[in-house]
Amino acid sequence: MARSPAFDLIVVGAGIVGLAHAYTAAKRRLKVCVVERDAACVGASIRNFGFITVTGQGAGDTWRRARRAREVWGEIAPQAGIAALHHGLYLTASRPQALKVLEEFMATEMGEACELLDVREAARRAPVLQLDGAQGVLYSPHEMRVESRTAIGLLTRWLAEAHGVVFRFGEAVLEVATPRVRTARGVLHAERVAVCTNTAINGLFAERLAPHDLRLCLLHMLRVMPEPGFQLPGSVMADLSLVRYHGYSKLPAAAALLEQLQREEAESLANGIHLIVVQSADGSLVVGDSHHYSAAPEPFADQRVDDLILRHLHGTLKLEACAVTERWVGIYPSSARTDCLIDQPDDATRLVIVTSGTGASTAFGIAEDTFASW
Repeated sequence: MARSPAFDLIVVGAGIVGLAHAYTAAKRRLKVCVVERDAACVGASIRNFGFITVTGQGAGDTWRRARRAREVWGEIAPQAGIAALHHGLYLTASRPQALKVLEEFMATEMGEACELLDVREAARRAPVLQLDGAQGVLYSPHEMRVESRTAIGLLTRWLAEAHGVVFRFGEAVLEVATPRVRTARGVLHAERVAVCTNTAINGLFAERLAPHDLRLCLLHMLRVMPEPGFQLPGSVMADLSLVRYHGYSKLPAAAALLEQLQREEAESLANGIHLIVVQSADGSLVVGDSHHYSAAPEPFADQRVDDLILRHLHGTLKLEACAVTERWVGIYPSSARTDCLIDQPDDATRLVIVTSGTGASTAFGIAEDTFASW
């Protein structure tokens, strides 16, 4: 096997976590190589909402990382030709107990710059929201939405052209023993290696991941075309999000809301459903999602799950008519104990796995933490 030029950093994996590490290294003027087993990034990083979410992320590291990642996205998106399709978040509280959760949230530091709108003001700002019987709406200015299926490719090209990052696609990494990285095509060398392999939890460093009891999470996603002229004012969520996102669900009032939802929305909770809606440049809506956990998710999507998601969509937005134009599933690793795992197999190697589906929202903050540990 031929020896290639040496690098300062090799990143294994070209999803958003890997790209964030490549960018963070390139900013430090390091020579970077990204090695990706597939011919292009086709995993979770292009299958999500493209929703850079700050509000509702878990207090502490995850919220801090999301705030920093949002800043970085704002800086680099224009440079990479990535459009910000809309900003902000509207979260409708349909139940009195949901409103209590939002009131508690507003009293935390995470509520900074957010507003708790009454129904009349929410209807004025966001007339497409279905607010019959609603108790109030949380508005956050912090969120940003990009089209993930194109943003990842644009970010990759920009890193190569503007920062000299070397990409080796279609090349599986077989062994990491820093400074040596053995691939299916040769041997690479680098002073440091960041392994960001997402769902490949039974591959590189599987023995180090095993004690963390990671599972794989499968989620349903849909693209829906509304009637012409339909315009979201920002990203949209609803009550079920308040018992899933840790920034809300860990608040005292969330326990009573969860009990109520278990009575009223047992099937949705059993399928891990909570509503997120974002809009694309062509007017279509990306809608989801659900969460099903196993060691090996089956590639079969149950129509009943999609029907539940669509019911919540119609209960949250004023949609006269819409048609589903695409359906897909995503898979990401999940942990019951942490949102992100940064492991240190040795002084020169880092194993970085986002275990909460928050990669787009936190990866740039995570990458800075990784470098701070080196």
